[in-house]
Amino acid sequence: MKVRLNVFVLITTLFGFFLAAKGLEGGMSTRWILLLHTLIGTAAAAFGSAAFNQLMEIEDDARMKRTADRPLPSRRMGVVKGFAIGWGLAAFGVIHLAAKVSPVVAVLAAITIATYVFVYTPMKKWHSTNTLVGAIPGAIPPLIGWVGAGGSWDAWGGWFLFALLFFWQLPHFVAISWLCREDYEEAGYQMWSNGDVSGAKTAKLFIGFSICLMVLVILGSWTGLFPWLVAILHTPFVIFLMVPVLKYKASGERGPMRKAFFGTLLYLPVILLGLAFVWS
Repeated sequence: MKVRLNVFVLITTLFGFFLAAKGLEGGMSTRWILLLHTLIGTAAAAFGSAAFNQLMEIEDDARMKRTADRPLPSRRMGVVKGFAIGWGLAAFGVIHLAAKVSPVVAVLAAITIATYVFVYTPMKKWHSTNTLVGAIPGAIPPLIGWVGAGGSWDAWGGWFLFALLFFWQLPHFVAISWLCREDYEEAGYQMWSNGDVSGAKTAKLFIGFSICLMVLVILGSWTGLFPWLVAILHTPFVIFLMVPVLKYKASGERGPMRKAFFGTLLYLPVILLGLAFVWS
């Protein structure tokens, strides 16, 4: 079920819910049960989609050191049991959200599952833009939280959170893909890092997507979602996290890219906690 990865899904769903509730009558005080149902349904949908993803990549996972010990490629679990778990969790998650939260939230969860399982997963084998496509289902959870709290699905605030998660994932995953490029190449995945032994291409992508994050937060301040101070502090913070890549000499050394990867892990909780305090 990729529990560690999906903890991020639940955290971003929670923050989307909280930020939407801040602007609604009653705030969080009247929505704790609704939040619980939103998190239960989202968790089940995310766990189910993770199971389906692994069902489709059993042989590929077996070729990579970091995934070879998963239950299916290591043969600790049979395919039928894995399918039953995936189907049961995904179906429960969507149905629970439809019954206990709202049909719109259930549709968003279904789109997340469909995009992750039936578009992103097979696309990894035939085109390197799979990273862009994979960032879409990864960015929907805060929008699920936003709508789950009662926020409008077409409100700028919800879509800002979607865009924030979308652009955060891109430098995060280009760093991962470069650090694990030998495994990905062995499994036949088409990634931007393939053949990038020096890391020069990956460094440029990391910097480009990080700049997109800075521009997005400036846009958020300009449209009144939060004070200009956020954008003023956010820009040097992102530049600071980019330092290992900005100093990178395309030497193929793993250390700077590993530091940049950990910087992306630091970025997400800092920006979410910051927005929780200043969101208008």
